[in-house]
Amino acid sequence: QGGRDANQVSDDYRYQDGNYEGYAPNDSYYRGGDEPAHEEDAQSDVTEGHDEDDEVYEGEYQGIPHPDDIKEKQKKRAPAMADEYRDRADLMAERMEDEEQLAHQYENIIEECGHGRFQWTLFFVLGLALMADGVEVFVVGFVLPSAEKDMCLSSSNKGMLGLIVYLGMMVGAVMLGGLADKLGRKQCLIISLAINAAFAFLSSFVQGYGFFLFCRLISGLGIGGTLPIVFAYFSEFLSREKRGEHLSWLCMFWMIGGIFASAMAWSIIPHYGWGFSMGTKYHFHSWRVFVLVCSLPCIASLVALKFMPESPRFLLEIGKHDEAWMILKQVHDTNMRAKGEPERVFTVSYIKTPKQVDEFIEIQSSTGTWYQRWMVRISTTFKQVWDNVLYCLTAQYRMNTLMLAVVWFTMALSYYGLIVWFPDMIRYLQEEAYESRVKVFDEEEVSHFTFNFTLENQIHRNGEYRNDKFIGMKFKEVRFEHSLFEHCYFEDVTSSETFFENCTIISTIFYNTDLYEHKFINCRLINSTFTKEKEGCHLDFEEDNDFLIYLVSFLGSLSVLPGNIISALLMDKIGRIKMIGGSMLISAVCCFFLFFGNSESAMIGWQCLFCGASIAAWNALDVITVELYPTDKRATAFGILNGLCKFGAILGNSIFASFVGITKVVPILLASSALVGGGLLALRLPETREQVLM
Repeated sequence: QGGRDANQVSDDYRYQDGNYEGYAPNDSYYRGGDEPAHEEDAQSDVTEGHDEDDEVYEGEYQGIPHPDDIKEKQKKRAPAMADEYRDRADLMAERMEDEEQLAHQYENIIEECGHGRFQWTLFFVLGLALMADGVEVFVVGFVLPSAEKDMCLSSSNKGMLGLIVYLGMMVGAVMLGGLADKLGRKQCLIISLAINAAFAFLSSFVQGYGFFLFCRLISGLGIGGTLPIVFAYFSEFLSREKRGEHLSWLCMFWMIGGIFASAMAWSIIPHYGWGFSMGTKYHFHSWRVFVLVCSLPCIASLVALKFMPESPRFLLEIGKHDEAWMILKQVHDTNMRAKGEPERVFTVSYIKTPKQVDEFIEIQSSTGTWYQRWMVRISTTFKQVWDNVLYCLTAQYRMNTLMLAVVWFTMALSYYGLIVWFPDMIRYLQEEAYESRVKVFDEEEVSHFTFNFTLENQIHRNGEYRNDKFIGMKFKEVRFEHSLFEHCYFEDVTSSETFFENCTIISTIFYNTDLYEHKFINCRLINSTFTKEKEGCHLDFEEDNDFLIYLVSFLGSLSVLPGNIISALLMDKIGRIKMIGGSMLISAVCCFFLFFGNSESAMIGWQCLFCGASIAAWNALDVITVELYPTDKRATAFGILNGLCKFGAILGNSIFASFVGITKVVPILLASSALVGGGLLALRLPETREQVLM
């Protein structure tokens, strides 16, 4: 009866309202007066599933709503009500379907936006960030010879300083890469660069070894996040036809970073006067100036990044449609104005957004303390990051992830191991040549003579020195064996690798020298005094900073230029898989020729050939890693694989350096085997050059 009354009221109201006269709806909610009366069953069908009171009173007091408005409200209410009763698998299936639609629509939108001024501006901004990553790899190696003297480092401390940066980069890649999929590409890249810039700047001023080590660790953690974020960020502004080529061009900035670091080390570190001292405790030597200069690319990228937008693809993934649309319109308008076509209109009005599944837990401001609210936010974010890490190992991606992990690891083990091994081998060859030129003096007798010049690379055996003075001089690689010093005077003496073995020293004064107790091996000291010994360690740039080492790194970085150009031009033509496999196999062949590297020039030549051949594999690995994973997992997956790469670098540095001066066979065979195995496995990866970004 209530249903019939409701229909009657609606009909009467309709015919009295001029706005609805002549309206003939075709659904069951509204009927004209000429239509036959409904049977009771039909009337119950009309009101089934609806609130009768709402139907009656809404029509009576507020006017009858338009049928289209009712349908729209029902559509909005239905999914929300239904989601409460659907399991996560169904929601994820719907989201996957939405993401597939978005991937193809987004590809069309990027093609409409074109490739122009906006992408090239972003290219240089992100290139500076990638350049900072390249610089960071070389900094410690260049400053280590000077820092070990300045901070009195032992061999174990030197080894730790060389590896600590890679350890920080490994942690930073996984952590910041994962956060970039939750907080955004731009925001996390700014955090990453800010951490690196702050602690790299600070490390140039600290004096103690422990604090310097900590600063380089945190600096490495910051810069470790740049690589996964930069490639994920830039790829989301590129169309399918441009992606492989322009991501490869972007890789050139890593090479530029190596060239920049080598050139700055070459021009700054040997200049001892480029520094200052404050008293006897604080010294700011030229190698610290070099560390300061190396932070400039990071700072420049950090400033420029403030003017760039967030990735619209990321914004669409988290449901921010309007913000993404505005950024895509900005990209379109910027490129069209640069092409001289400002009148072209951005035709996209609506972009598909995937169904949002994650539920972010939030505490109201009136609930709990600020500390509790932040802890909930942080714990929720890291739980989502951990879920992304596990997602990369699900059945859909497990095999690709494992194969990529092996390829990344074998490539890093070989490349970074040999990059450290080459300079060490060149240094070892230099030391062998140096030792072959040693001068030996037997049974010399010197009395009443003043030594005020440098003694270098000499061995004095069974000598006698009486009433001699050693004033303001340097000993370099000098050994006194079974010698006698009687009534001698040493003042302001600096020594490097100098020792007294089985000597007798009688009535001799040592004033303001660095001839410490450990430099006298099995010696007899009779009535001899040591006063005002030199404190700290002392630099000797003529010995420690060899121009050849800087030249080797400079040429090694420059040698990848042809490989970069070739890989960029052929990446989209021959494909990512063939590029990785071919490059790694050619690099393995180059390793075998190292057996013939018995001179410094030969080692430099084979290093350049190896670096030039291997760079194509690195570029293709970066591209395929970006393309194999969906947007909401892309930076996470890249971060995991890049973190594994840095772990391979740590192992490679440790293993290869331990065989310097012992044998060349193990490093060469290990590097070659790893490259062959990784290259063959890479051929089983899926090709992605025709694939849109999911």
